[in-house]
Amino acid sequence: MGGDFGPHVILPACLSALERYPYLKILLIGEIDQLESLLSKQRFVESIMSRLVLVPSGDSVSMDEKPSSAIRHRQNSSMGLAVKAVAEKQADACVSGGNTGALMAFGRLTLKMLPGIERPAIIASVPTMNGHCYMLDLGANVDSSAAHLLQFAIMASVMVEAVDNKPQPTIGLLNVGEEMVKGNEQVRLANDLVRQQEGLNYIGYVEGNDVFAGKADIVVCDGFVGNVTLKSSEGLARLISRRVRLGFTRNLYRRFLAILARPVLKEIQVQLDPSRRNGATLLGLQGIVIKSHGSADQRCFGYALDRAIAEVLQNVPGRISERLSGYLSSRSD
Repeated sequence: MGGDFGPHVILPACLSALERYPYLKILLIGEIDQLESLLSKQRFVESIMSRLVLVPSGDSVSMDEKPSSAIRHRQNSSMGLAVKAVAEKQADACVSGGNTGALMAFGRLTLKMLPGIERPAIIASVPTMNGHCYMLDLGANVDSSAAHLLQFAIMASVMVEAVDNKPQPTIGLLNVGEEMVKGNEQVRLANDLVRQQEGLNYIGYVEGNDVFAGKADIVVCDGFVGNVTLKSSEGLARLISRRVRLGFTRNLYRRFLAILARPVLKEIQVQLDPSRRNGATLLGLQGIVIKSHGSADQRCFGYALDRAIAEVLQNVPGRISERLSGYLSSRSD
C-alpha cells in the first residue's frame, strides 16, 4: 500500500514478476477490497493466481508518519505484516515502497540486527565510469555517529566481498575535500576509526565527483548526505537524457544523426536510467528487506523485486552474517 501510487503500480509489477519467475510466490499484503478490484482489471495467466496470495492488512503507514507512531499503532499495517512474514519465515524477503523510517523501525524491531551492528543502512549500487560502486547510507539514518559510519563500512565491505566476490574492496568516506582537516567533526572522527581497523581497505576521503569516477568500490556517508547525493544524481541523469533527446530532434539533420547514433544513445540511456538500479537493501538486518523508490512506476518496482529475488538466491544475510561474525571476532582478539 506504500509509495506514491500504491497497489496501482505494485500489483501489476508483481504479476509481471510472477510471469518472469515460475518458482516465485508473492504475498501481496494490503486492503483486500482494493486489491481484488484492481486484480479484476488485470490481464494475466490464470495459473499465476496460485502463486499470488492476497493477505488482508488492517491498516497502512502514511508516507509522513513518524517511525515511533508506526511502531506503536501500525503493527497490523501492510508494512508491519510484510516484515513480520519474513521474521516468521513465511516469506524470504520484504519489498516496500513505503515510509523509509517506518520500514527501518519495523526491521529493527521485528527482524533484529546482526550481532555487532546497531543500525541498518540503506545500500545500493550507483553507476561509475568503470562499472558501479556501492553507496551507503542512502536515507535510513540522518544522524549517524562516527561509530555507525564505521559499522556501515564493515558491513558494506563484507557484503561486497560476499556478493561481488571482490576481495578487499576499496572504501572511501564521503567528504567535502580530501585533506585530513576537511569535514565536520563526525566525519573526521569516522576517518580515524575506519583507518584504525585492520582488514578494511580504506583509501581515505572521497569527494562527490569521485563517487561516479569509480575511485572507491564503497562510499560511506550518513543518510542525509547519501540521500541528497543519490537523488541529485538521479535528477541530473534524467536532465542529461532529456537534453540529449531534445537536442537530436530540433531539425531534420539532427534527427538523421540521431538514427546513426541510436546504438550509442541507447547504451547511454540504459547506463543513466536510475530505475534500473531501483531496490536498495536495508543492510544489517537479520533478513532481507528491500526499499523501492516511493515514486517507482511498474517497471521500476519490478527491478526492486528482481533485487529481492537475487538476494534470496544468493543467501545474502547468511553470507554476510557468517563473514561479519568472523570479522568482528578477529577484530576483538
